[in-house]
Amino acid sequence: MVRDDVPDELPGTIDRLRRATTLPICVGFGISTAAQARRIGALADGIVVGSAIVRAAGESTAAAAALAKDLRAALDEG
Repeated sequence: MVRDDVPDELPGTIDRLRRATTLPICVGFGISTAAQARRIGALADGIVVGSAIVRAAGESTAAAAALAKDLRAALDEG
């Protein structure tokens, strides 16, 4: 499932998880853009991208690689 936005309740959910565990927190489910990766990467310890990479790979391996590069760059900027 690919989303257009990041759920408004996500920061609160991550805060609750941080109070409940010392384990790293990774967030996924619908991350498909560099902007989403940047926003979620600022809140969580990692992001999980599945459907967007699969969709891009359906176009070409170059498209999948470009998406992965864009996501990585967004995380590095964040």
